[in-house]
Amino acid sequence: MENLLNLTNQLKLKFNKLELLQQALVHRSYLNEHPDFHLGHNERLEFLGDAVLEIIVTEYLYTRFPNESEGVMTDWRASLVNAKTLAEVAITLGLENYLYLSKGEAKDKNTKARQYILANSVESVIGAIYLDQGLEVAKIFITDHIISKFDHILANALYQDPKSKFQEKAQEIYNITPHYEVLRESGPDHDKTFEVGAYIKDKLVAKGTGSSKHEAQVDAASKSLQANNW
Repeated sequence: MENLLNLTNQLKLKFNKLELLQQALVHRSYLNEHPDFHLGHNERLEFLGDAVLEIIVTEYLYTRFPNESEGVMTDWRASLVNAKTLAEVAITLGLENYLYLSKGEAKDKNTKARQYILANSVESVIGAIYLDQGLEVAKIFITDHIISKFDHILANALYQDPKSKFQEKAQEIYNITPHYEVLRESGPDHDKTFEVGAYIKDKLVAKGTGSSKHEAQVDAASKSLQANNW
């Protein structure tokens, strides 16, 4: 529990029930190796925190942009609550150092699975804050650590999915729609890795990788935007 007190200092929060914060950090895999652990995993808190996060972000966008359409606000909200953004928040807050993980999961860093674990931990911590401190304190936490990223996202159009943005720029500059080709597949059927090339006409702009063709295309589009300084 002493380590958790260090975390509460980092989060600038004082929990009435510190076990709520502890449970928010327990991944299901940890219980497979420690079945007698006195707390359950964090998935119920994650479920609650996801709902709290969505309503607070939605209220913020609805209030700040009274004339914007729901379609645009949906894209903006997605940019704030997606796994990539939330995983970055988890790293900034240092949550990774406090997670209860199995030995396998603890070693498996820098993967898509770890990104989701980190993102889910932010949602479960929000759920714990909500139960322990109420909606207003949860709102302050979300505003300080998540909504605070929105102006940067908006200014840099980071809410646009990379494939859409790459297509938009290619059409604007070259009047051409880019296309993608699978260059290589590796790994067993249950754990494949795809390498995909993004092309403008016959020119290979960038390569991307992913665990699905779509994920590899998004990665290739993102790298194409960087390569062209778009």
